[in-house]
Amino acid sequence: VQLQASGGGLVQAGGSLRLSCAASGGLLRDYVVGWFRQAPGKEREIVAAKRWVGGSSYYTDSVKGRFTISRDNDQNTMYLQMSTLKPADTAVYYCAAGSVWLGVSTTHYRYWGQGTQVTVSS
Repeated sequence: VQLQASGGGLVQAGGSLRLSCAASGGLLRDYVVGWFRQAPGKEREIVAAKRWVGGSSYYTDSVKGRFTISRDNDQNTMYLQMSTLKPADTAVYYCAAGSVWLGVSTTHYRYWGQGTQVTVSS
């Protein structure tokens, strides 16, 4: 499965962005999907995850109520809608697909997108 992330950019604090992750070579509905982020000097951390079966979602505490992970089966694409962005959200964001629920570690995900930069200015 190949994943292509897009949608990052520069936004002011309080603004919104929507990240997209288009898949090819496989169907996202067959996997657990997740969004991770990595800030400079920090480890890659999970932001949100979702599984197609049952539609369960997970969000790390710092983004609950602000971020929404969603999917489009027809487009074989997943999204991360980010609202009320904060400077602390600045990072490279990665989409990933794996087989473990609830996988919150990078080791639970086999396929990775290339990352998209999100920068939130104060």
